Parts: sequence; structure tokens; C-alpha cells
Amino acid sequence: MSTAAAEEPNFRAKLRSRELVAEGTMAFHFEKPVSFVFTPGQSINMDLLSPAETDAEGNTRAFSVSSAPYEDTIVVTTRLRDTAFKRVLKSMPLETEVKIEGPFGDLLLHNDVKRAAVLLAGGIGITPFHSILLDAVKRKLPHHIFLFFSNNRPEDAPFLDELQLLEKRNTNYKFIGTMTKMEESKTSWQGARGFINKEMLGRHLKNAASPIYYIAGPPGMVKGLHSMLQGAGIDDDDIRTEEFTGY
Repeated sequence: MSTAAAEEPNFRAKLRSRELVAEGTMAFHFEKPVSFVFTPGQSINMDLLSPAETDAEGNTRAFSVSSAPYEDTIVVTTRLRDTAFKRVLKSMPLETEVKIEGPFGDLLLHNDVKRAAVLLAGGIGITPFHSILLDAVKRKLPHHIFLFFSNNRPEDAPFLDELQLLEKRNTNYKFIGTMTKMEESKTSWQGARGFINKEMLGRHLKNAASPIYYIAGPPGMVKGLHSMLQGAGIDDDDIRTEEFTGY
């Protein structure tokens, strides 16, 4: 890759590795040009080049970057739906090139360290927050951060163990996980059960200073939590959302 190409708003990057991070969810690690700079919470567009198959959904997808800026690869994490794009992404040989454009988006951690950050994630909606949390630990940010993470089962929750262990590395961070279909799980879970709701938030946010809320996940969840916060009197300027459709 030439230096000039890397300085353009789009570039080609090779797939370096991939790994399962939950049932049916895989993280893909792509090489990162030195010139690629992003802020945690941002996303990219990815184009498959000459894929072995395609379908009506096309060869381009938008992905949040789930890695942090200090890491030496660009990581995208996605559910493995049965589409041509996902089948190609899962099976293409290592070193295969894709085209990446970006970064885009403004789901970014606020600057005012006196205000708490409340992250509300559903399933694969954790990806932008994963980047934000890793960056906060690395840079020792003083923000007080609360992560509420909802999944059907522990098996479905990307980065679950890592997100829990981050509490030991960042005393300003609190993890609150909740499961909605534990009757379908084969593992144990000692945390909360049920959907994120006003009562759950109230139990954990008693000492949260002037929180700013971030919501990422399936459209129904995002809309529901947004409406709940508005109904609780939260100013819309203090609510930031990102819907994950068709992941």
C-alpha cells in the first residue's frame, strides 16, 4: 500500500485474523495503516472486493470499530447472519483485501469529566462501547462510566468476560450485565435478569453525576430506552443513540 493511498479517505486492508467472541458472533482483525486515525465509538464502511458470491444486500456494510485506537489492527465484530456478505467474510482466506472508508460517526465519549457516562448496550450494540471502554482504561480517563449490557444469554454476549474484568483495571467503571432468556442458557449467571428498565437504572445510578446516556443496539431496544429516558425527564440533549439494523 502506498503512502498516498493510505492518506486518502479510503484504503485497502488485509484480513489478519478472526475469532469467535460469542455464539454466532465473530471479530475480524484487519491491518491498520499508520495514517488511519479514529475516535472510539466511530464506524467504517467496508467493501468486499470481487467476492465469491453476492446477494441483494450488496457488498458493503457499515461496522462500528470495536478495537481501540492504540491497537495495531482495525477490528470489526458482527453477528454471522446467513447473507452472502457474512458468508464471504467468514470464509475468505487470511490476507484477503477489503476496501475501508471512514471513520464516520459521533457516538463519542463526552469531554466533561464531571458528568457520568451511562452506556446502554443490547447485543452487538456493545461494539462502539467496547472501543470506548478500552480507550478509557488505556488513557486512564477520569470519567465515571456505567455499562448496562443486555443479552438473551451469556453465550450470546460478545466480550462478556473482558467487560467484567475491566472493572479491576478501572475503578471509575461499573459493569451491570443482564440476561433476558436464561431459561435457554446452558451456563450459570449471577447477575441481573430481565430487560434494562427505569428501576434497574435507578438502583445503580444513585450517585451518577449529571449523566449523559448512550444507547446502542437493535432499533426496537434503542427506541424503547430512548422513550423511557425521555419519560423520566432526561433532556434529549443528554441522550445519544445508534441503531444497529440488519447486523
